[in-house]
Amino acid sequence: MLKHEILASITDTKVVAVIRGNSAEEAIELSKAAVEGGIRAIELTYTTPQVQKAFDALHGTDVLLGAGSVLDAETARHAILSGAKFIVSPHFDETIAPVCNRYGIPYLPGCMTIREMVKALEAGCEVIKLFPANNFTPSFIKSVNGPLPHVRIMPTGGINLDNIQDWLAAGAVAAGIGSDLNKAYAAGGYSAAVELSRKYAGKIEQ
Repeated sequence: MLKHEILASITDTKVVAVIRGNSAEEAIELSKAAVEGGIRAIELTYTTPQVQKAFDALHGTDVLLGAGSVLDAETARHAILSGAKFIVSPHFDETIAPVCNRYGIPYLPGCMTIREMVKALEAGCEVIKLFPANNFTPSFIKSVNGPLPHVRIMPTGGINLDNIQDWLAAGAVAAGIGSDLNKAYAAGGYSAAVELSRKYAGKIEQ
């Protein structure tokens, strides 16, 4: 897939499941549950032990697979070579952007300020991750789009079933969800994570 096609897939699917497993096996289970529930974009975080196993297990499946918690250029390259189609960081890193651009892979850095967002735009980032989004309200997107009308924002952190539609209605191109899935899995296992994913997919279709 070309870079613009990957970004189009993210904005079409609207929901990115941020997978933080206590093990690679748990990350695989959570990912499969999210996909079974109707979520089509998965972000495997590098905080997951032996995350390479999860990439290997999910590679080639009908899911848009990305990498999260990418803190440096070396990790970004590893993720890309492992099959990641997009790279996500909790911050903006000037060394990650050139690696992603070299391979034609979107880089979605975490930003909170206009200054950070402008730096990311200058580095070729087309979608900015607003993180942690629970520090803001959906109206923040409109405030940002005043001076920066071309910025596209994906809020992550604190997104839940009660507010995801508010964020999307405010102009978010997609939203990252994570802790909800982990809590559902911890409380009710695989089936609970599938059911919650279905609820998120249903919210997007409304």
